[in-house]
Formats: sequence, structure tokens, C-alpha cells
Amino acid sequence: MIKLKFLAIVIATLVAVSCSQAQQQPNTLKDALAGKFYIGTAMSLDQITGKDTDAIKIIKQQFNSIVAENCMKSMFLQPKEGEFFFDDADQFVKFGEENNMNIIGHCLIWHSQAPRWFFVDDEGKDVSREVLIERMKNHITTVVGHYKGRIHGWDVVNEAIMEDGSLRKSKFREIIGDDFIKLAFQFAHEADPDVELYYNDYNEWHVGKRDAIVAMVKDFQANGIRIDAIGMQGHIGMDYPTFEEYQAAIDAYTSTGLKVMVTELDMSALPRPGQNTGANIADIETYRAEINPFTEGLSEEVSVEWTNRMAEFFQLFINNSDKIQRVTMWGVSDATSWKNDFPVRGRTDYPLLFDRNHQPKPIVQRIIDMANNNN
Repeated sequence: MIKLKFLAIVIATLVAVSCSQAQQQPNTLKDALAGKFYIGTAMSLDQITGKDTDAIKIIKQQFNSIVAENCMKSMFLQPKEGEFFFDDADQFVKFGEENNMNIIGHCLIWHSQAPRWFFVDDEGKDVSREVLIERMKNHITTVVGHYKGRIHGWDVVNEAIMEDGSLRKSKFREIIGDDFIKLAFQFAHEADPDVELYYNDYNEWHVGKRDAIVAMVKDFQANGIRIDAIGMQGHIGMDYPTFEEYQAAIDAYTSTGLKVMVTELDMSALPRPGQNTGANIADIETYRAEINPFTEGLSEEVSVEWTNRMAEFFQLFINNSDKIQRVTMWGVSDATSWKNDFPVRGRTDYPLLFDRNHQPKPIVQRIIDMANNNN
């Protein structure tokens, strides 16, 4: 009888210790990944202004870094020359400060979502190199100066390099020349010498683009131009890139002494248009059905495959936590992801960590468990 009582006490003690340890394990993304890297999300205008309350709850609970999805791009901050509109961006930064977030500015110079006036004169003709440089400097100086000391880092230049390593034929390059990237970084540093400065791009694992970015960084370093990290956007799919390609890109960028950040992570669960599709393009309805096969929800098979692949990417990030400063999801839930309408309108995609009802997918607990197991 005594032995049985002693055994019962031992079992009860072990259960209590086990329960206590389980309770002590972090159960949110930001807590589990603390000490590894920031885990962030892009915020839409509805979230910034407080309308999307379900998403706001998730952001406060799960994330410790934020970036504005759109409202800090030049077409919104300076829709007319000399007329700056900071209301939405101010509200975004205030939210970050009130919730102790790592706040990222996105983005200063981008060929897309730039106001047309930036590049033309009163007659609609291209401005001179000198005029565009002055406009670029004024925009960067005003915006970076407005948030000086309040923002952790800026995406200074976005998507300026093509997959083959050549520079994009943007208006910035056409009018100013190849040195517009250097000038942008120079102006940003002058406006806030303490803020971190990033170059941000997609398909950043392509060898041509990867090598061109590395060469650019080395050129900056040789000429005393500040750059702190490379933003790897991370718009990935079910069959691209390979983990080897992604690891090689991380290694190439960090070989320069910089950190890397995964800045716009999402993973489409849908087939790529134009690839692996057997539909005749002339039969539009058949084609649309083939590239949009999950309008009522993912099949169990694809859902499991998506979860496993996203988990493998997060394991790669955790394994490289000494090199990765931040991982930011490009949105909170599937309901509002830009992937739903890309590259053709009407697609229903499932690229993020939280579903259309703002519930965590199985991947969320997988990530938390992986992070806890790597502590």
C-alpha cells in the first residue's frame, strides 16, 4: 500500500512538473521566436485606421514588427509636388509605438506606385536629371526627416534589379542613370544618420539578381555608402524556390557582412498561370478554373502540403537566425491578401498564417513548436 501511495505521488509530481513546463513554453509567434528574429506583418489601411478589429487583435498578440502595406509609398505620401499627406502613415507609426513594435518604413523609391508628376514637367515631358535628383532628394529628406528617431529602418530602394542582374528600365534610371540607387541611400542617410537602410527585391534567389545585389553592396561599401541589410521579399510558391536556392541567397548576402530580412513572405497554394496548366487560353472559363481550383477552400492534401512546405521554410529561417534579422508576413489573413487577385482578378488563394476567419492555421503552432524546440 505504501509503495502504491509513493508511486501515485511520483506520478502526480511528474504530471505537475510537465504541466508547469508546458505552461511556461511560449505560445505566441513573437514569444516563441524571441531572441531569434522579429516576426512581423504588413498592415493594411483598414487595420491602421482600426476598422479591421479581428486582424488588429492578431497583430497585437502574435507580431512584434510592422510595415505599412501601401500608405508610405510615394504616391500616397506626396500625391502632388510639395503637398505631403502623413495622416495615415502617422497613425501607422503611432500604432507601432503604442504597441512596442519594430517599425519599418516601406518604401522611399520605387518605380511602381510613384506619382506621375515625379518624372514630368508642366508640359508632360520628362524632367532633367538635375530636377529628378532634386525631387527625389526632397521626397526622401522630408519623409525620413518626418519620422526621424521613430522608425527602425527604411526600404530605401525597391525592386530595381532584374532577374538577369541588369538594372530595371525605370524612369529613375532612364532620367538619372545607374547612380540613382546610390543617391537614394545617400539622401536617406543624411536625413537620419541613425536609421537602418535596406535594399528590397523579389525573386532574390535568382542567381543573376543575387550576384548583382552582392556586387552593388560591395560597391556601396567601397564608396562609404551606408546599407544595413537586404530585404528578401519571399513571395514563394509550392514549387519555387528550392531550399538550396534560398539558403545560397542568404549565404551570398551575409557574406558581405550584412544581415538579411524576409520582408514580404507569403506562399501561394495555387498553380502558376502559364505553367503546368493544360487549358487552352482561348477557353477563358476553363483556364480560369484551372488556375483557381480552390474557390471553396483548399483540399486536405494541398493544405497539408502547404503546411509542411511553409514549416520547412520557417525551419530554414530558424536555422539561420544568426543571419536573419526579421521575417515579415505580407498581410495578416488570407481574406485580405493581395494574392487573391494576382496575377489575374478573382483568384482565391491561401498564402498566409491565418485563415479567412482570422483563425490560426496549423502552421502557427508548428512554428511555435519548432522555435521552442530550438531554444
